Amino acid sequence: MELRAAHVLVTGASRGLGAALAERFADAGANVSLAARSEGPLHELAERLGGNTHVADLTDAGDRRGLIARVEEAGGPVDVLVNNAGMDLTGAFDALSADDLERIFLLNALAPAELARQAIPGMVERGRGHIVNISSLAGVAVLPGMAAYSATKAALTHLTAGLRADLRGLPIGTTVVEAGLIKPTELAESVLSYAPTRAAFARLYRIGMLRDSDRDDVADAVVAAVAAGRRHVRLPKRARLTPMLVESARRTVELLLTGVRPRR
Repeated sequence: MELRAAHVLVTGASRGLGAALAERFADAGANVSLAARSEGPLHELAERLGGNTHVADLTDAGDRRGLIARVEEAGGPVDVLVNNAGMDLTGAFDALSADDLERIFLLNALAPAELARQAIPGMVERGRGHIVNISSLAGVAVLPGMAAYSATKAALTHLTAGLRADLRGLPIGTTVVEAGLIKPTELAESVLSYAPTRAAFARLYRIGMLRDSDRDDVADAVVAAVAAGRRHVRLPKRARLTPMLVESARRTVELLLTGVRPRR
């Protein structure tokens, strides 16, 4: 996709990877709209990038409802939707409250699905669009303390594959991002605050199967993937085998369904 003058919406854009993504898309010549809960940092970044801001809590049904329409009213049709907003609740699963469990599924799984549902009709009508879902290697490899987070990311990865199947043959792309710990981010600090999870990461680092990913490197890879129409970003490269093995079943079905019309 040509990113110059494209309209890109990034959720969770007030800090961390979301802010880095907004900066990289703006550097590529895109017009950016930024959505997040934190009003101050959001406006500060938007002023620097010349973008629009939308203060929204994506765990709130009222804030999710009609968000794409509000973004498009302020900045024009959304060409690229980047579902980056997310959270973790690392710790013993049975220590989570009912509200915590609902909140992580709302933000990490339901909100991206709902925003994609809102954005796709316009993309189909215009014959142009791309959806980026920031998932995680945790969606295919579950560590202790990460049951809820991993379940939401597995759902997001599978959702992306389902969207690709639905949109097959149309000029609308999808990219799923499967990365390990991205630093520096608050989420990485939170994940490593729980001793069993920290020990699991230490084991994977020690045997060379995993390493941290730099936030700016991930942002660069995502922007490059959208520009080139690539369906996957997998970092670090040494950990690509695990998501590729899981993806093989989806790709097999995709090949078996060649020729089947995905849409009426």
